[in-house]
Amino acid sequence: MPNKPAEKLLTIEEVAEILRVSTRSVNRYIELGKLKASKIGVWRIKESDLNAFLEDTSNIKPKKKK
Repeated sequence: MPNKPAEKLLTIEEVAEILRVSTRSVNRYIELGKLKASKIGVWRIKESDLNAFLEDTSNIKPKKKK
């Protein structure tokens, strides 16, 4: 069974830069449970969890399928 490549883990600083917010804001999102993160020495955020956060907070909702 082939191993799939590991997903990229982002630091709080990298996420803050991507979102153009402060690192304090990113920490707040994590503390409030809005953004999933894992504590591996320091907080790390999977790219897929960041994408899910962006979709959840978007004001544009996907169209319902018929």
